[in-house]
Amino acid sequence: MESNKSKDKVFGLKRNVFYLGIVSLFNDFSNEMVQSVVPVFLGLLLGGQAALAIGVIEGVADALSSFMKILSGAWSDKVGRRKPFAVVGYTLSVAVRPLWMFVTSFAGAMGIRAADRFGKGLRDAPRDALVASSVEEQELGKSFGYQRAMDAFGGLLGPLVAVLAFPLLEFDFKKLFFLAFILGLPAIFSFLAVREVRTAPPTEYGKFMRENMFRTHKHFTLMIATIFVFGLGTLPVALLLFRAFELGFNVTSVPFLYLIYGLTFTLASIPLGKLSDKIGMVRVITLGFIFAISAYLLLAFTNTFVWLFAGLVFFGLYSASTDGVERALTAKLVGHELLGAGEGVLHAAVGISALFAGSIGGFLWFKFGHAAAFLYAITFAVIGLGMLLYISKKHRI
Repeated sequence: MESNKSKDKVFGLKRNVFYLGIVSLFNDFSNEMVQSVVPVFLGLLLGGQAALAIGVIEGVADALSSFMKILSGAWSDKVGRRKPFAVVGYTLSVAVRPLWMFVTSFAGAMGIRAADRFGKGLRDAPRDALVASSVEEQELGKSFGYQRAMDAFGGLLGPLVAVLAFPLLEFDFKKLFFLAFILGLPAIFSFLAVREVRTAPPTEYGKFMRENMFRTHKHFTLMIATIFVFGLGTLPVALLLFRAFELGFNVTSVPFLYLIYGLTFTLASIPLGKLSDKIGMVRVITLGFIFAISAYLLLAFTNTFVWLFAGLVFFGLYSASTDGVERALTAKLVGHELLGAGEGVLHAAVGISALFAGSIGGFLWFKFGHAAAFLYAITFAVIGLGMLLYISKKHRI
């Protein structure tokens, strides 16, 4: 019995959890290598309208991704399979990345980013449901912490390689985009080691989901409302990085700051995931909200690289405290039959709020300057934090 259990684990993690982490590692290695230079690329391409363009592109792309997450999550519940959705989603995202080499307009950038995020929407909820289905409840925080840490580690390698390779590639964006595509291919092949965890869907699934998703799981509904309100002020990382470009720092400073964000996210994700298993997931999410507010305050009132550095560190701690922990909390609050749909609703709440945050934040930045955008972000972050403290105290989630 012991040998069978050990065969099902790799480095102390369930087999599926480990290899899905590898998938996330290579996909984000590729994606963040591209995204770390996109603020500069669009800044040079679009000039003074870049901040508005970045906000709109990220907001619309995230909203599209969010709607797909609801559909794919519920669909994966209905058919009792998760892996095919994840494979197709990751393949689409990797496949469109070399198309950045041919972008010459806002419409082209929007189209490629939307296709990439469509793939993300197709894969994320089923993948998270597959992670949750592969482990016991007491390992949820650790497992999602690892998954997000590998995601963040890829996000660390991407900008690091961009910083190192960009000068060697003579600052040629096309060569960098193609290299990023090649580095994303192992994400697809890593799925060969991932096993499907089939579930028996309930009969009349649509009726079952409508009756149980929000009526039975009221604590889940309250948490989703809180995350949505907080998300209305969560500015895209690309917009935060645009601050460095706006201040006139050299071209490698943007991917370097992205590297710092990713490094913080990577180092903090697993410890904070384990901490959430011990002291409670809501407490760690609360800490994350406080980190985000601190980051916005630093980025709003500074013109120096040191404080930009500190702001990205705090934002990395925010992501590490919330990203994986919110997914683990969702798996805990919804029934096993609704794992895919529950993760999809969570992602939708984050993504739809990101549409407003990115679009409004980008507009305020373009029209009134960076301080107005950060003031907007701080306002909704404080409201979201207040809601979380009230709900957690009244309902003891």
